[in-house]
Amino acid sequence: MAEHTSSSITIDAAPADVMGVISDFARYPEWTGEVKEAEVLASDAQGRAEQVRLVLDAGAIKDDHTLAYTWHGDDEVSWTLVKSQMLRALDGSYRLAPVGGGDRTEVTYRLTVDVKIPMLGMIKRKAEKVIIDRALAGLKKRVESGAGA
Repeated sequence: MAEHTSSSITIDAAPADVMGVISDFARYPEWTGEVKEAEVLASDAQGRAEQVRLVLDAGAIKDDHTLAYTWHGDDEVSWTLVKSQMLRALDGSYRLAPVGGGDRTEVTYRLTVDVKIPMLGMIKRKAEKVIIDRALAGLKKRVESGAGA
């Protein structure tokens, strides 16, 4: 099994507010630097995305891929790669945990990436770490600005 990279951040908002931003895929291009397009292809009975097509431009990596999402209650979402031009695997998750009185949330982002081109493990893990850190910082800024409401 491939190794994963994970990191956490605390956001000054309730878990429901954080998940509201995470689940609003159409607005990803507004707050994530790398996602240029996001299109929900399928939704579940509760209206949550089950498959999402994302167009990514992360400098050296440009890709058009589709992810399948699985929702675990209201505090976790995970995804796995369905199809991609450049990636062999892209599996990850956001796990939310209330902090203190519930008006703050610890968000843990876990990610495993495998590219179709050969890449040293150390370089791949560094890239995963950069992706995670940027995503968490962008999520924090978006949620705390109130723009996701």
